[in-house]
Amino acid sequence: MAKATELMTDINPSIRLQEKMPPEIDSKYRLVLIAAERSKQIMRGASPRVPLDPQRHKPTRIALEEIARGKVRFTIEDRES
Repeated sequence: MAKATELMTDINPSIRLQEKMPPEIDSKYRLVLIAAERSKQIMRGASPRVPLDPQRHKPTRIALEEIARGKVRFTIEDRES
């Protein structure tokens, strides 16, 4: 199984995440969900946690960089029926 960083580079070659994703992010789907939620927070006014200029970079790019650098905390909950 390909790692999330490899998958995102395959989807969009211009995305070059500088560091590896945390091991909890085991799929591109999980990465997209976490990045989308963080991107929404940034669009609502949350301060970026990495030194990227919000005027030059889209919220999604900032969110992906934050995740790659381990600046975004998240929990993965098991759904039991």
